[in-house]
Order: sequence, then C-alpha cells, then structure tokens
Amino acid sequence: MLIGEYETKIGEKKRVAIPNKFRKELGSNLILTRGYEGTLVLVNKKMWEKIAKEVIEGSFINKHIRDTTRFLVGSAIEVQADTQGRIVIPRSLYEYGQFEKEAVFVGLYNWIEIWGKKKWEGRLKFLDENSDKIANAIQEMNKKNEK
Repeated sequence: MLIGEYETKIGEKKRVAIPNKFRKELGSNLILTRGYEGTLVLVNKKMWEKIAKEVIEGSFINKHIRDTTRFLVGSAIEVQADTQGRIVIPRSLYEYGQFEKEAVFVGLYNWIEIWGKKKWEGRLKFLDENSDKIANAIQEMNKKNEK
C-alpha cells in the first residue's frame, strides 16, 4: 500500500530518489506521467494498465476521452530506477511540475504523486482551508449516486 509523504532533493540532472518504502512496493517497471493539479504520477506497470484502460476504454469519437488520453497517456514514459533508487524526470515533465530543488512524494494508495515542494505546501493550505467543503461535496455526490 502506497501511503505517506516524503520530501527529497532534486539533483542537477533532474534526478530524484524514490523513497525506499515506495521503491519496495512499486518494483522496477515504472511509468511516470502528468497528473492533475500540476503533479506527476508514478505507478508500476500493473497499475498503469488499469489506469490506461479506464482512460481509453470509451469511444474514440468522444472529445473528453481523446483529451484525457492525450493528457495522461501522451506524456507517459517508462522509467527505470538506478541502483540508488533514482529516476530522471524528463524535461517536459519537470517543466510541467514546476519543480525547483525539492520534491514531495505523496502515496495515495494505488499511485504516487510527485509535487514540487512549494506547490505541495500551497495544496496543503488549500486542503486545510477547504476540507469541510470537499467532504460535503463528496457526501452529496454519493447521495446522488445512491438514487
């Protein structure tokens, strides 16, 4: 289970070390892609297959499916960790994530988000200020789905 929050430095060559706990759970065949809210998503191939299937299963003629496929699948890259558990973040993904010198790995059960530290701090502030509203919106959505 991928849970927890870990801060790490980003090296000059855009190399970042995957936290040891996550490395053990993910294995060696990894996919790195764009995520929402300016994050990167890191998953193993097994989870990637589930995500990609959900994304591309709809009709090709549906604009939203094409756009979501472009966003997630179009930016995906296979990455291999070196012997020290580091991966290189490609330039396009590095720029998308607006990284500086530090990254935060956040385990979200089935996937990992990689945030630039400043962006993560901003998101935490947003979550702190809006957690009640978010919880209520989810509760309302669940009520509608039950009907």
